Amino acid sequence: MAFSIAQVTPWPWEQHHEVNRFVERLSDELCARGHRTVVIAPSDSRELVREGRAMVEEMRSDGDVLWAEPGCATVVAVGQSLPFRRGGSLSLPLDVSRTLEDLLDRVELDFVQVHEPFAPSAASAALRHSRALNVGTFHSTTERFISTQVARKVVERLLGRLDGRTASFAATRDLMQRYFPGDYRVIPPGADLIPRSPPADGVPEIVFSAEEERGALRLFLRALRRLPVEPDWRATVWLREPSSAPAISMSRRLRERVSLAGPADGSEAQHLARATIAVAASSGAAPAPQLVLRALAGGAVPVVTRLPQYEEALREGELGLLFEPRDAITLAAQLERLVSEPALVDEFTQRIEAVHPELEWSRVADGFEALFEEIAARRHGNGNARLGRRLRERDFIHVDLHMHTDHSPDCATPVDTLLETAKKVGLGAIAITDHNEVSGALEARERAKGIKVIVAEEVKTADQGEVIGLFIEKKIPRGMTLQETIAEIRRQGGLVYVPHPFDRMHAVPDYEHMLDVVADIDAIEVFNPRVAFSAFNEEAARFAAKYRIVAGAGSDSHVPQGLGSVKIRMRDFEGAEEFLESLREADIVRKKQSLLYVQALKFIQTRGKK
Repeated sequence: MAFSIAQVTPWPWEQHHEVNRFVERLSDELCARGHRTVVIAPSDSRELVREGRAMVEEMRSDGDVLWAEPGCATVVAVGQSLPFRRGGSLSLPLDVSRTLEDLLDRVELDFVQVHEPFAPSAASAALRHSRALNVGTFHSTTERFISTQVARKVVERLLGRLDGRTASFAATRDLMQRYFPGDYRVIPPGADLIPRSPPADGVPEIVFSAEEERGALRLFLRALRRLPVEPDWRATVWLREPSSAPAISMSRRLRERVSLAGPADGSEAQHLARATIAVAASSGAAPAPQLVLRALAGGAVPVVTRLPQYEEALREGELGLLFEPRDAITLAAQLERLVSEPALVDEFTQRIEAVHPELEWSRVADGFEALFEEIAARRHGNGNARLGRRLRERDFIHVDLHMHTDHSPDCATPVDTLLETAKKVGLGAIAITDHNEVSGALEARERAKGIKVIVAEEVKTADQGEVIGLFIEKKIPRGMTLQETIAEIRRQGGLVYVPHPFDRMHAVPDYEHMLDVVADIDAIEVFNPRVAFSAFNEEAARFAAKYRIVAGAGSDSHVPQGLGSVKIRMRDFEGAEEFLESLREADIVRKKQSLLYVQALKFIQTRGKK
């Protein structure tokens, strides 16, 4: 199955950040497999930003402009970035939210994959505005103080929009689960395999690629000063931009052994393919775990800091040697072991070659394709076409799917008053959904004349919010799990209808629990006029759309005056099957009404009931 996928990175596209490298290579692999892929990123280039905005504007009339180059990922710059960490390693996006919202509104996507979606960033903005299925991919193993401590509740709510979560390393998964519990699938990054080209003279070469923080390079040079002259060895420091490199002071002895190189002298991959040893010496400030994987792909033996993600890449020392952070003495000793013991190098080389197939980016794409297909399989079908055609011959009626009588403890509306009011406001069918009780609905059905009554119950689960059973006959006890409650609705032949699913002012199931039962949900309430914030209704509508769940609405009336504040215009129906198919093509008609007024009436009437 081919998908349309947006990959969103928080890092300016021009930066050679590991997340961008991951996004680029994964996008290439997905495109090669027939998926339509767009990369969305902030940019340091005003020209690229102008081009990105022009493309988004063009999408008003041509939504397929993103896919103009088949088999190739389009890059859309959505705003400029302002560096706020020393060295420009991370950037705040400027003016990206509006562009992202327009882009995501104008293109039909199956998935939005957001990388490190912590605010403020392009990735967090994309997650806020996405109307597709969302996958969050987390890379860093470093705690973010603002996100995990200061703004944890806000971040939890944002991450609650994720339909799938992945982590680049088990260490990343463990960190995220500690602060933001969820199911994180570990899909490690890949690395491009290249043929070995060791130097002809056989002298061991040590390569250091300056992709980590500056302190790592200083530690590496301190370790080299401790290496003995014999046996022979040489070292190369590869710099992406040699002209902007910090001043490196070396003794005469080191200058004879150490050379500086950049892209003009060969790529990083070419240097790693020639190296005997590759060093990664980060103290944890700015680690580059993909560098370790690239070293393995080039066939060099890594000597790396004992950081969780580095250890994981080396399989706890099976594929290379380790040393403690900032320990130049142990680093020097490990380098000396390798330059003086060719047999040890050969042993590591054989182990590294054996794991090369597991490093390929095709393996990464396999993992994400499997996840995408698994999430997409949760989507509901398109209904019964034959039944739909038959229903189109029926007249339209107005329906309200959520209301209460005095059989609910928080409502004082008698059954007869409810029925009379429902007729006055033009309702042809109603679902009476008393809290943990069906007696009011059964009584209404017996007394109803000229109006359909769907017997229903709004059931309070143990700790996962409320769920409504439509077309049931017997009371379902409160306090069961969400799954057990749904099973009982099904046992009675009823339909599972989730009310105000994301209204945090009510008892509601969280996103994770909704995903657990998404296949069992028949319909979801996307509009409830008693919801205090419209964003909660919008979130419900977004969830229904992405999983193709039939959308419903109800007044949630606890007083007669609330009836008719929302109506569903749908074809007349008989029974649960026809009702669900008719609801699939229904329209929701809203009526402006003061929530404060309705709540005040509810308070007055329920107080008088006591």
